[in-house]
Amino acid sequence: MMDQFLRDEQDPKAIEKVYTRLVDLLTTGEEIIYIAVQKKPLVNILPDCIAITNKRVLFFTPANLGLSIKFVDFVWKDIVDVYTKEEIIGAIFSVKTTNGAEMGVDYLPKVQARKLYQYAQERKEAEREARRQRELEEKRAESGSIQYDQHAPPQAPALQAAAPAQVEPTPAPAAPAAEVKPDVLTEKLKKLKTLFDNGLISQEEYNSKKLDLLSDL
Repeated sequence: MMDQFLRDEQDPKAIEKVYTRLVDLLTTGEEIIYIAVQKKPLVNILPDCIAITNKRVLFFTPANLGLSIKFVDFVWKDIVDVYTKEEIIGAIFSVKTTNGAEMGVDYLPKVQARKLYQYAQERKEAEREARRQRELEEKRAESGSIQYDQHAPPQAPALQAAAPAQVEPTPAPAAPAAEVKPDVLTEKLKKLKTLFDNGLISQEEYNSKKLDLLSDL
């Protein structure tokens, strides 16, 4: 099972420790997507690790001279954005939460940092889509309850026949407004990601422009 997390030259010993600990932390329906291991240039005896699952991001730090391992986790709905910055030696991967907290790991092999960023972006997009669907369902439920309340009082047949004409226009404008905005935003994010992937904009420019787009949500 651990072999799939050793494909990008991760330290086998570090992966074994993190994987063993991570398996005990998984909740129902949670799956491990990727594990990255820090690689310091000189001494890399006790590297930090980052694990991504379909539900959260976990940062692992060895403690007690490697005899134990501590972790901090953030669920996807609480993560505002993820960042990666490539340097001369390795790369930095970090996340920013809704309350302004930031957590990151440096000296990650660049290929591992890129994989983390890729998978993290996919999970964030999935989380945004799930949130959009929940909001749409809530609005539809609210619209349905309003119509029901207006029909509830006994009315004469003529008034009951006229009632649908009065309430039908109420939910109609809401649905397109809720659906169109995320679709336009998604297209803009895809175009921005394409520019970054093609090297036409820097990491800092990409993060800045993406934050500007997401601030409209």
